[in-house]
Amino acid sequence: MSKADTSGLQVSDVYTAYDKADVLEGVNLEAKPGKITCLLGSNGSGKSTLIRSILGLTPPNRGNITFEGIELRGLPTHKVIATGISCIPEGRQVFPKLTVEENLRIGAYQEDSAGEIQRRFDEVYETFPRLADRKAQLAGTMSGGEQAMVSIGRGLMRAPKLLLIDEPSLGLAPLLVKENFNIIRRINQQGITVFLVEQNVHQTLAISDYGYVLSKGRVVASGTPKQLSKTKEVHEAYFG
Repeated sequence: MSKADTSGLQVSDVYTAYDKADVLEGVNLEAKPGKITCLLGSNGSGKSTLIRSILGLTPPNRGNITFEGIELRGLPTHKVIATGISCIPEGRQVFPKLTVEENLRIGAYQEDSAGEIQRRFDEVYETFPRLADRKAQLAGTMSGGEQAMVSIGRGLMRAPKLLLIDEPSLGLAPLLVKENFNIIRRINQQGITVFLVEQNVHQTLAISDYGYVLSKGRVVASGTPKQLSKTKEVHEAYFG
């Protein structure tokens, strides 16, 4: 790859195993700066394992993962996050006994400036006015859609360069899924690079610039949304 290609997320020939069984086998992909890149795949395809590999939670056995030219493989998770990466985990994972504002503040734990933290609060509340109205409410008492807002807001409190989003449609009603994807598009329009891991093929391709299909730990297709929508790999992965 040329030097100009190193500014985004690069995953090169990555193998990741649990015990001795490879889950990811020779995965190659990239998320270009300022774009929405998606990773499609059915349950068990290895999508969440790739997220864990990027974050250093399940380090790869082989291969390289770089972000803005920095090698992530071998770094502890907090140092991976410090490079400018934030993750919205599968299933939202809010802290139920903390308030909305306390949940959001956790996202800025590496920031010392009170003024900067307040600026980030203001931006999150502008994106999610409903959270501004409910900042003192316990997150565990909120609806699934509201908890999704808290989870995304907490990720934005990192002021990330790259946002990893794992299964944002999981467990949400169709109307809320559409709202969530519109929010992801708006976040990207603010200049944040998005790597979106999803099963919801139609909504995902509608907002993505480029994508990959993962099957049994291998990338089996890649291309623009228009190209992917026509591939047999997408139809086999989602429609048998």
